[in-house]
Amino acid sequence: MQTISFEDFQKLDLRIALVEGAEPHPNADRLVVLKIRVGDERKQIVAGIRKHYDPAELVGRKIAVVHNLAPATLRGVESQGMLLAAEDGETLALLAPDRDVAPGSRVR
Repeated sequence: MQTISFEDFQKLDLRIALVEGAEPHPNADRLVVLKIRVGDERKQIVAGIRKHYDPAELVGRKIAVVHNLAPATLRGVESQGMLLAAEDGETLALLAPDRDVAPGSRVR
């Protein structure tokens, strides 16, 4: 991977989000549509995690997201951010705070 500057890193707005809803994507077997709250703002993100997580088990969880990612349409559904996850072979793990912090908290 290419090295980035500290200034480039500062452009990322990483936040903690609360998953308020999750459902299978209507047009893709691998995608999940998540309704999240980041502070007072509600957004929708689409993530390729369905193989690893049942949508129902995601509701109520706090996850780390890229809050300022430009919107993109994935298989006809708009995604307004990106969740952060670690991948190790066949294992995928969502990044989440290890203590209780409010939705919207900055990740630094």
